[in-house]
Amino acid sequence: MADVPGADGTTADVPGRDAATDGIDEVLKETPLFETLSAEDAAALRADVIDVRLDRGERLFTEGDAGDKLYIILTGKIKLTRAAPDGRENLLSVHGPGEMFGELSLFDPIPRTSSATAVTNARLAGLAHEDLRIWLSTRPNVAMHLLQALAQRLRRINDVKADLVFTDVPGRVAKALLDLADRFGTPTPDGIQVNHDLTQEELAQLVGASRETVNKALADFTARGWVQLAAKSVLVTDADRLRKRAR
Repeated sequence: MADVPGADGTTADVPGRDAATDGIDEVLKETPLFETLSAEDAAALRADVIDVRLDRGERLFTEGDAGDKLYIILTGKIKLTRAAPDGRENLLSVHGPGEMFGELSLFDPIPRTSSATAVTNARLAGLAHEDLRIWLSTRPNVAMHLLQALAQRLRRINDVKADLVFTDVPGRVAKALLDLADRFGTPTPDGIQVNHDLTQEELAQLVGASRETVNKALADFTARGWVQLAAKSVLVTDADRLRKRAR
């Protein structure tokens, strides 16, 4: 696993693989690309992995850039955004450890349709599409598994679109909190601590509503004792009530 520069270009190339020394292999083997591989195939693929490190707020790629790599998040969080016609950025999704992004252009080689920025300090495993295509050509079962992961993401996008039509804002807020809790939450004696690292505006964009409307829903959930709010985090104290509200 070789080190490569981040967006600021300050990291020098360092050959060699150190993933096994810091638990990175444990993250990789849970991803759709690695989880079905034999130890031999996994080692062969890891030889092509590049190590990318980003500081909080650092941009990995920008909408319109060439899509030449897919990325697996090892630590930290990455947000995908898209620019509105007036120049404002809208949050599309946020991703954390074990999640993959940038794979669409592996199958449809067009410029990036979103920008990727580090929400926190982050470490990523990158794979060049050219290397991966060659590798997948002799392993159709892995390619099929990767396509299944893409299909699951498409279903999730369809669910989000349906929610925008059929679910009110408080219901969408409840769903968003439960999703964040499932992916980033840590159980505690008081509930599920969710350090989502999103601003209020970003959370509203994730829900697809105005900041004021989302804040009103959050205030209502807080008054009912379902959640406790803090800066860029939330403590879910009654997940069952949130699930009922999300229906």
